[in-house]
Amino acid sequence: MSTIALATATGVHPSALGRTLRLLASAGVFESQASLWAHTELSRLLRSDHPQTMRPYLRMLGSRLFWSAAGELEHAVRSGAIAVGKLAPEGMWAYFREHPEEGQLFDAAMTSRSNADIASMIPALDFTRYESIADVGGGRGNMLAAVLAAAPAARGVLFDRPEVVANVTPAERMRIQGGDFFKESPPAVDAYIVSRVLHDWADDEAVAILRSIRSAAPSGSELLVLESILPESPEPHPTKVLDIIMLLMTGGHERSEREYQMLLEASGFRLDRVVATAGPVSAIVAVPT
Repeated sequence: MSTIALATATGVHPSALGRTLRLLASAGVFESQASLWAHTELSRLLRSDHPQTMRPYLRMLGSRLFWSAAGELEHAVRSGAIAVGKLAPEGMWAYFREHPEEGQLFDAAMTSRSNADIASMIPALDFTRYESIADVGGGRGNMLAAVLAAAPAARGVLFDRPEVVANVTPAERMRIQGGDFFKESPPAVDAYIVSRVLHDWADDEAVAILRSIRSAAPSGSELLVLESILPESPEPHPTKVLDIIMLLMTGGHERSEREYQMLLEASGFRLDRVVATAGPVSAIVAVPT
């Protein structure tokens, strides 16, 4: 389509849209074909009908709260406090509870990101080794449903805050258990999945979450922490960008393999192995000590 046709369809200014598309095309998002614009592999991820759509995640990053928090980076760097605190003193989680429409966008964004993680994680790990699996902080259950589909003999427990799981329809062989991982422990199972949870929290809170799991973990069980691992070398890396988003929004941070090992040891676990996937997430596998 031409710039004018796109601008007419979307109700935006043609020249401003054309300049924006030109910049995006230089990064491989959309393609310029003479006087027309075409999709690329990257831009198709912005469509709602793509099976691995990232549209909600990009909409979240461009939302008023996230965009405004980026302008408060100076506050975070000077004080060490989260930037979003300047805009929502009660913090991001309370803000979403008070602004349900934005909270729904956040939930949709986390679902789209988990779908992308699932596509790279399932081929990298053998979940058929476990008879029972708990997804701690598992949100809407997308990750656990995919894991159970890959391990047809396993049973699963979705463990998250009661208000998060209240309206979740469980998949086959999945049980729902509401609970606060700072106050309550998940059930005893063979494997615990903690997917993109720890990076939301500072070290003390991350250790508290892991200790809660350790108090329930039987001998012989495994903990699978799914996170992007921060390289300790100086090259550019997307996890370094994500780390600044954590500084802005949650008060957590991305961690190196060595830092995850220290968290695990402080919580009663031993790092056993790290399994890379085709995506940005690695599985940090630990066992109780």
